[in-house]
Amino acid sequence: MIPRYTRPEAAAIWSPQTRFRIMFEIEAHAADAMAALGVIPEPAAKAIWERAGDAVFDVERIDEIERETRHDVIAFLTHVTELVGPEARFLHQGMTSSDVNDTALAVQLSRATDLLLEDVELVLAALKRRAFEYRNTPCVGRSHGIHAEPTTFGLKLAGHYAEFVRARERLAMARFEIATCAISGPVGTFASVDPAVEAHVAEKMGLRVEPVSTQVIPRDRHAAYFAALAVVASSIERLAIEIRHLQRTEVLEAEEPFDAGQKGSSSMPHKRNPILTENLTGLARLVRSAVIPALENVALWHERDISHSSVERGIAPDATVHLDFALRRLASLVERLVVYPENMRRNLDRLGGLVHSQQVLLALTQKGVAREAAYSIVQSNAMKIWRDGGRFIDALRAEPQVKAVLSDTELEALFDETPYFRHVDTIFARVFGDASSASAATAHGAPVAA
Repeated sequence: MIPRYTRPEAAAIWSPQTRFRIMFEIEAHAADAMAALGVIPEPAAKAIWERAGDAVFDVERIDEIERETRHDVIAFLTHVTELVGPEARFLHQGMTSSDVNDTALAVQLSRATDLLLEDVELVLAALKRRAFEYRNTPCVGRSHGIHAEPTTFGLKLAGHYAEFVRARERLAMARFEIATCAISGPVGTFASVDPAVEAHVAEKMGLRVEPVSTQVIPRDRHAAYFAALAVVASSIERLAIEIRHLQRTEVLEAEEPFDAGQKGSSSMPHKRNPILTENLTGLARLVRSAVIPALENVALWHERDISHSSVERGIAPDATVHLDFALRRLASLVERLVVYPENMRRNLDRLGGLVHSQQVLLALTQKGVAREAAYSIVQSNAMKIWRDGGRFIDALRAEPQVKAVLSDTELEALFDETPYFRHVDTIFARVFGDASSASAATAHGAPVAA
């Protein structure tokens, strides 16, 4: 974890103290269940909670023990023994290290996902507010980076809102899949620990029972989890790239906030660079980098090997912490995004009406002109405007093949922007619910015709 991109709430989940607290609770809850089954004395289970239930574990001491034992769980249990005393001998009865480590990781990933779900809600709230604010603000739609047809800036944001609704669903499913507990012994057969112990620990730790564990929880769960995080990261990057393109000097339809005292360049004082969205693009790459190692962790040897352990010690905190930071940054960015409707209008008009070429094409075909011939007529006139400038409607007025089938009034109607926006309410209702079709979202008025 890099402190620069780490929020304290996310870092706390992955701190050694938090991990040791989770491990202790797993062991202590297991002891309670064993005491109820008569496997260990009930006073011993109570003593474990009484003497270490509120303990602050000595991380340096545990590290010192591990340097000698070369075993993290034994080092932890040795330290707990120092705190609890003789009754600690009843800890870890019939359990194996993976029972503790895998269950603890499930708890940490679940808690991290809870943070991510909170973050997504902030992104959704910001996107919804800005989408309604600019619901009817015309701008040019682009395909391949080239002007296509008119849309609205609100529709752009509504599309991203819908994507983050799916992100929320993916994270919820990822949390459900990862939140399983395994207390099943050395090869998962419950030879020395009753399944009731596993069920009790799962309930206390907010997890479900893993149906079949070997010595570990199957790593296809973890692969699916990190894949879900990667898709969410890609959704962040898609919106970040949109903003980066819109902030280019030649476009300038929207830009990141630029605060008082902020500097854009060490050498060029005029610069206002899209540093936040560039940062989000980089963070998305980091989150996605966890996917391949997670997939490779699926194929462990037989009932378990340890090749996954070092990978997960890195990717679990890094991916969740970076995604948490990125989502929070994105929510703030969208909330404070500076939008320039007048520049959107300017860019929409930049090509002299070429964005209406399809309307002319369709009108010609409806008047009986063959589609290939109509396409050729429209394209040849469009290319004149593309090269030499001017107004597309004037070129069409001078085209005999157009004049033969379309009156001036009919031609002018084809350059009306209204048809492009007539289903905005329908799309908003699909994205935000039927209430969105009400007149409450008429910010910035009706779309302005060319």
